[in-house]
Amino acid sequence: MDKQKNDEIRNAVRENYGKVALSGLSGCGCSSSSCCCGTPNDVTAADISRGLGYSGEDVTTVPEGANMGLGCGNPQAIASLHPGETVLDLGSGGGFDCFLAARTVGDGGNVIGVDMTPEMVTKSRRNAEKVSIENVDFRLGELENLPVADGIVDVIISNCVINLSPEKEKVFREAFRVLKPGGRLAISDVVATAEMPDDIKNNMAFHTGCIAGASSIQEIESMLHRSGFGNIQIKLKAESRTFISDWMPGSKIEDYVVSATIEAVKPLA
Repeated sequence: MDKQKNDEIRNAVRENYGKVALSGLSGCGCSSSSCCCGTPNDVTAADISRGLGYSGEDVTTVPEGANMGLGCGNPQAIASLHPGETVLDLGSGGGFDCFLAARTVGDGGNVIGVDMTPEMVTKSRRNAEKVSIENVDFRLGELENLPVADGIVDVIISNCVINLSPEKEKVFREAFRVLKPGGRLAISDVVATAEMPDDIKNNMAFHTGCIAGASSIQEIESMLHRSGFGNIQIKLKAESRTFISDWMPGSKIEDYVVSATIEAVKPLA
């Protein structure tokens, strides 16, 4: 994929999620220009998140507006966070997963949220101010060029964001760079389970809606291996086809993508 196409995808994603941040719409990639606005109007972000595996406490203890229902799973469930750890959230959005992680790592820990959409970073910072959370730092930046120092992160989480990157291997290399030896990835994302038709692959709305940019399990495993990771585990969540089908009713996108958990470890040496 050439640089011009990569920039086109990034700009479309940034514009789309900027609109989401300003509009307050809920649902993965949901906006007037994206493909997953099939979620019924009476379904809230809290409803969506509970359907993804978050608890009732999770959705009620974060600042109002932090949970935007934009994920496709719950990385908190596989992250095994501990007090005092440093956590990095790739594509932090309104800050939902960051605030949950901050609660777990406590005052001795630290959470960094990175998002390339200025409106999202502004939103997440305002959400933090509402409840005076001190151990979360939201930064503007691209996942392919993380504004994070080498080797300082214990755990990287991400929720349905890496699929949006046109240069996923660069994202994984950057993740490897910022992790400490022994540090781990705990990601929820969509993966491709079948070859997509050209009308899906070439439709920018499907890119911004967490579909057309999905990679296969084999591609993800290869990218993680080349980036230096070990102990790679990718587990499909077949039940996710139910909520994925709601992203664009009638399109049969659930025949091509499914949610998965992606785990990997940076070797100690």
